Amino acid sequence: MGYMLRTVLLLGLLTGILLFIGNLIGGQTGVIVAFLIAAVMNFMAYWFSDRIVLSMYGAKEISYEEAPWLHRIVEELARRANIPKPPIYLVPMEQPNAFATGRGPGHAAVAVTRGILDILDEEELKGVLAHELAHIKNRDVLVASIAATIAGAISMIVHWLQWALIFGWGRDEENNNPLSIVGSILMIIITPIIAALIQMAISRSREYLADETGAYICGCPLSLAKALEKIHNYVTRVPAPVNEGTAHLFIENPLKGEGIMELFSTHPSTEKRIAKLVEIARKMGQVS
Repeated sequence: MGYMLRTVLLLGLLTGILLFIGNLIGGQTGVIVAFLIAAVMNFMAYWFSDRIVLSMYGAKEISYEEAPWLHRIVEELARRANIPKPPIYLVPMEQPNAFATGRGPGHAAVAVTRGILDILDEEELKGVLAHELAHIKNRDVLVASIAATIAGAISMIVHWLQWALIFGWGRDEENNNPLSIVGSILMIIITPIIAALIQMAISRSREYLADETGAYICGCPLSLAKALEKIHNYVTRVPAPVNEGTAHLFIENPLKGEGIMELFSTHPSTEKRIAKLVEIARKMGQVS
């Protein structure tokens, strides 16, 4: 029930933010329009968040014929995790990264970037894929995917708000005053922070848990540790066109070192994650 409660809270948060923005843009009429948008977005976020996120990054499903070796890896890991094998998607991004999305086992997908396939060996890739399957097994992909959809919606609507301020669209006389305009400007400024706070609703502990679960799924914590170190080193050098509201989905924060987002990062430090994986390997007798 914990993840369902978080889902309801996130959907309620989306509704509240949309209604507030609607009031800023168009007063009472704006609230009505925002309510209708919120109703549609809530429906879409719950049922189609995985498709929305995949489409945001131009992800294309990888057929078995295109990469039979990759499908065999995911099939074996899914068997070990005792979940249905999810479809695999390729994100045309040079930064090495990966994420899982969907509503849970049976309704999920795993996505890898082109960059990650270039830099990891097979064992390291197994560790990464096991981490993503762990997110599916632990049923936290629904909340993560909805949070990404919400943040994307907020970003889109604030762009509307910016244009509304420039051209004065939709504002009635009651709301067309300096205080209201200042409120709109403040909304534009704090929106990245709102998106970051939404990300923080996804606890950092889910990454530790996915690391641990993934380590046992693949059977080699050190492979995942090596993969995280490689990805971390590349992420700091290879920028990626990532919406900040979806950064929490990736195995490594794709916006490393980008100002305020680092303060609100949902990811624990890579060094701490690696240290925990080494400790798991020690418990498994793989490190003396």
